[in-house]
Amino acid sequence: MALLGAAALTVLLNVPFGWWREGTRKFSGPWFLAVHGAVPLVILLRRGLGISLAWKTLPLLVLSYFAGQAAGAGLRRSRSGPKREPESSM
Repeated sequence: MALLGAAALTVLLNVPFGWWREGTRKFSGPWFLAVHGAVPLVILLRRGLGISLAWKTLPLLVLSYFAGQAAGAGLRRSRSGPKREPESSM
């Protein structure tokens, strides 16, 4: 049960980081911080809940990390509205 709770909290922790990442230029300094900034928080969460990093826990925790990043990025894209095509000057 602790593993599922850690996975859910990992998703929630990563939503703001995914939101931030979506607003940055790819591979810039802020982008790297947005992608990796939640790692120490997730490690502290996992250790606090007494979950070892084993082959049986790793896939769920990694998947939840990326799911939170994707959810945050998707929320930012949905808030910004559809992208408009540039008007032609003909």
